[in-house]
Amino acid sequence: GAGEDKGLERIAQGINTIFDRSPNITCRLLLEATAGQGSSLGHTFEQLARISDSVERQERIGVCFDTCHVFAAGYDIRGKKAYQGTMQSLDRIVGIDRLCVIHLNDAKKGLAARVDRHEHIGEGKIGIDAFGFIMNDSRLKTVPKILETPKKKGSIDYDRINLNRLRALVSG
Repeated sequence: GAGEDKGLERIAQGINTIFDRSPNITCRLLLEATAGQGSSLGHTFEQLARISDSVERQERIGVCFDTCHVFAAGYDIRGKKAYQGTMQSLDRIVGIDRLCVIHLNDAKKGLAARVDRHEHIGEGKIGIDAFGFIMNDSRLKTVPKILETPKKKGSIDYDRINLNRLRALVSG
């Protein structure tokens, strides 16, 4: 298309138009980080910040952190230092106060693969440790977390398995 700058501008303009046309609605619109497939926008923290900073009704905009998407976009969360670095970048560029929800899922593809393929917690390329960092990060304690993994196959209830894995990671 017209390039990244124009695309980000169009997204923000579209959001502003929606908000202008719905002045009595107070719900938030959340920008979800993308994996960066193809020419999609929103896969860098800088892009998310540019969009959200351009929205006139700041009280109506927030961010969704999808673990698979962020990892696929090139943000490493696997080791403690990598996780801390990614979260510091998120806070510095976007603002952790804008984080309204986290989608929890592992990734079928590797770091920076720019492919959106979710996997069960601890069974993909992200690995179990990253989810322990998230589940025990005091800054994220009150941020809702939604399981977004592959669903039931046959008689196996993967949601229960994935939830139990996450619960087992919570300290104290």
